Amino acid sequence: MDEPAGLRERKKEKTRNLIAHEALRLFREQGFDEVSVVEVAAAAEVSKATLFRYFPTKEDLVLHRFADHLGEAARVVRERPPGLTPTAALRDHFLAGLAARDPITGLNDHPEVLSFQDLIYRTPSLRIGMRLRYTGQDVDALADALPSGGDSGSGTAPPIVRHLAAAHLIAVQQELGQENWRTITSGRTADEAYDDAVRAAEGAYGQLMTGLDGS
Repeated sequence: MDEPAGLRERKKEKTRNLIAHEALRLFREQGFDEVSVVEVAAAAEVSKATLFRYFPTKEDLVLHRFADHLGEAARVVRERPPGLTPTAALRDHFLAGLAARDPITGLNDHPEVLSFQDLIYRTPSLRIGMRLRYTGQDVDALADALPSGGDSGSGTAPPIVRHLAAAHLIAVQQELGQENWRTITSGRTADEAYDDAVRAAEGAYGQLMTGLDGS
């Protein structure tokens, strides 16, 4: 008798979570480059073929966690209140993330979060994979969400202009997050670094508001 669809899906999710858990454990203990996919599969007690059905590449074993934030910038821009520019909306969203110690902002000193960020930022293939896979999609989505003629509605910005603006906005978020991670790894707590992180964010987005929102 075939299993109910809901049970099959729960089993798949359980297997996926187990593989991801074992992969992250091994990568943290030994380093990403030092652990093979075969070793991850053995630790999760699945075949290599099964592992690749859930995670097409070795990098996906780590980077899949960013999928939850994919398209977030575009959503923030589309859902912004009337009268608020895209840059201001993204700034407010990032500042709210800092206040909440959202790991995506880099301002989080929980050991598990730090361990994960260390793995990302200290592994070249993961940094490159993150930028090529997720950054590109975020930029494309944000470019589509940006108004074509500015908030005033006058004129029409060519697609390349919106794409360049989106690239700058995504880059600012990523650079701020990485700088906050550097600050935390230098020995400061998230609470100690909060005020400086806010000033840096306000300054960075302020420069973009002067340039992008005024064009």
